[in-house]
Amino acid sequence: MPREIINVQAGQAGNQVGEAFWRMVLAEHGLDDEGHYTGNDPLQIARVGVYFTEVAHSGVANKYVPRSVQIDLEDGVCERIRSGPLGHLFRPDTFVTGNSGAGNNWAKGFYTEGAELMENILELVRKQTEDTDALQGFQVLHSLGGGTGAGLGSLMLSKFREVEYPDRMLSTYSILPSPKVSETVVEPYNALLSINQLVENSDLTLCIDNEALYEVTQRTLKVNQPSFDDLNNVVAQVMCGVSTSLRFPGQLNGDLRKLAMNLIPFPRLHFLMPSYAPFYNPNSRAYVRWNVRDLTSALFDRANLLVACDPRFGRYLTAATIFRGSVASQEAEQAVQDLQRKNSSQFVEWVPDNVSVSLCSVPPVGQPQSATCLGNSTAVQELFKRNHTQFAAMYKRRAFLHWYTGEGMDSMEFTEAESNVQDLIAEYQQYQEATVDEDDEAEYEQADAVEYEEPAGEVEYDEPVEEEFEQ
Repeated sequence: MPREIINVQAGQAGNQVGEAFWRMVLAEHGLDDEGHYTGNDPLQIARVGVYFTEVAHSGVANKYVPRSVQIDLEDGVCERIRSGPLGHLFRPDTFVTGNSGAGNNWAKGFYTEGAELMENILELVRKQTEDTDALQGFQVLHSLGGGTGAGLGSLMLSKFREVEYPDRMLSTYSILPSPKVSETVVEPYNALLSINQLVENSDLTLCIDNEALYEVTQRTLKVNQPSFDDLNNVVAQVMCGVSTSLRFPGQLNGDLRKLAMNLIPFPRLHFLMPSYAPFYNPNSRAYVRWNVRDLTSALFDRANLLVACDPRFGRYLTAATIFRGSVASQEAEQAVQDLQRKNSSQFVEWVPDNVSVSLCSVPPVGQPQSATCLGNSTAVQELFKRNHTQFAAMYKRRAFLHWYTGEGMDSMEFTEAESNVQDLIAEYQQYQEATVDEDDEAEYEQADAVEYEEPAGEVEYDEPVEEEFEQ
């Protein structure tokens, strides 16, 4: 029985990344643009039910329909998907669009324009969940810098978590504002308000930013002028890598819940840094040979990260590696252990064996082997610090605040969000500096002894009490 995932893509960035993701998933499962099976490998179709619902028609080949909902507060991007090559793939009623747009305003997405669409969205998602046998959870694709993806995306997550599906996994692919590539002036406001919601309502948040994607496409893939399609394809490769052990059989399988179990030592620290290997120039492909050791070292190299922060300035709490293709389990585990031993200072010592390994025998299309890594590193606080610095500079002068309060927001919400993100940064710093030394262990043992100390001997009662009863 497949453990199904429902895909929800919100806003312009979410829908464009989602389109690239579905193109790649179709290729991996041997499906054409309309959802008909054209492959010749039974492994391709064995677990296709994770992302697709099979629809049977008499006299026609079965059609596989994505379990997905496309949402935007303006209809431009959704119309482009409808009229594009994948137009006949999605169910027509799974598009939810508004007319006015969010205008890069988080408050419009969360309180006014977005809230009006919420009932329709929840009804659509409810229909999709009724078609599943064992729903694993949701993956939400959105950006944190705009209005729809950030505001409406945050509202959806809070509804899923608090009202509709409190026991299902909520994973998000969140595109953060990057230090150099800025789309709008109010990005710091939107991002900080969204991070405040993600801390409480998400189980796994994969942080991605355009700056790192530009670097990968320009430096490694040698694309001089990368378009958004080039960037989205890089994100889609990571998304396919993360879900691969759900979609194909393998020796060491993993799923969303198992990933979260191994990656999240503390509930608030669930912001992950994704990386992928191999990235290489297509022209030099014939001259490059990758082995498992090369893939493993590339996964922990800053050049292969999809987020603009340096893992050398933090320490890995945990990490999960997912290998695809013909990879021996002993070889993969040995390569990971060797890397940990050589770079032991970059991994916290109070979580032993903190890098998990999953293997899948089916390689990605056009490659013999690949690997994906999700790292839970304290270096991710760099993102939040950078965003908070930009936020504080504007909020100190109350710049642009009237656009948000005009939609019904209270300025106290900004202060609360700022305080929550500062606490998150402090938590990451605390665990980065934590060590296991003998003094600490002695204190813990002493504390345990005091806590569980039992009273010696029998409890004696005073004699006057007995005399009272006798009287």
